[in-house]
Amino acid sequence: MTSYSRQDVLRILQISSRQLQGWERAGLIPQLRAYTFQHLGQLRTLRALREEDVPAASIRHSILAMKSVAGMADPLLEACVVRTGTRIAFRHCGTMVDPVRRQLLFDFERAEAQERPTAALKPEPLRRAPASGPLRVQDLFLAAVQDEEAGEKQRAIAQYEEIIGLDPAYAPAYINLGTLYFHMRQYGRAEDLYRRATEADPSYALAYFDLGNVLDELERMDESIAAYSKAVALSPRYADAHYNLALAYERVDRRRAALRHWLAYVKVDNCGPWTAHARSQIRKLLGSEQLSIVWRAQRFIPPRRGTAALRLA
Repeated sequence: MTSYSRQDVLRILQISSRQLQGWERAGLIPQLRAYTFQHLGQLRTLRALREEDVPAASIRHSILAMKSVAGMADPLLEACVVRTGTRIAFRHCGTMVDPVRRQLLFDFERAEAQERPTAALKPEPLRRAPASGPLRVQDLFLAAVQDEEAGEKQRAIAQYEEIIGLDPAYAPAYINLGTLYFHMRQYGRAEDLYRRATEADPSYALAYFDLGNVLDELERMDESIAAYSKAVALSPRYADAHYNLALAYERVDRRRAALRHWLAYVKVDNCGPWTAHARSQIRKLLGSEQLSIVWRAQRFIPPRRGTAALRLA
């Protein structure tokens, strides 16, 4: 694989050493001695965002949020970055998400591309007929998101329900509608919608995560653990799913399982706002259980007389 030195990067991207150091200090990219072609792509994206005056702190916050929400190792490489005001959103797997607000967004560019006639199509009539099919669903989704942002919850609910009627496989509508009912504490309705989202798209990790949240609220812990576990299985780097799964295991007094997911969480998110709490729980669990992690022994080593310590071998 071709590698590039630091000076190569500065020359190719036409950026200064101070700019690169600033991005490293801000946590937007790790400090490296050699860069790959993928790193160049990442840096090119950062350069474009900074040229558009998107604050470095906002970029970092969005990147960390996307890592947590989608379980991505490097969102700048794994998803398409879209500027939304002073923040950034990510287009991934056919949907656009604002990871900070944890909300699916209407993808204007994608809708316009689908509406744009190709050379093989007849010219569009002067009086355009009402949108139907996928375009109608997109128009409704846009309207519902806008109603949510304006605080018009009942109108948003009506829009999402109409989307589901038109396209029963449109998983984002189930997710957003379920979240509205969740915040209204109508947990039974939210559960039904999240389950329907998992049926519409069985690979949708967020749907299983949200299902786990509502089952947790209903204190159905075994089902909640199963839902969180499915989210982690689909997206092993899904930090929030590891965090909530660890909490759920603690609630049912399965401390070893909780410890495993606390450790997974801090491995994925080692500088987020909840990392300190996760590390605190790790210390408490190791201390309360008197656990110590050692190498695998080649033979059985009996415990010393008089000690209650439990050692993992």
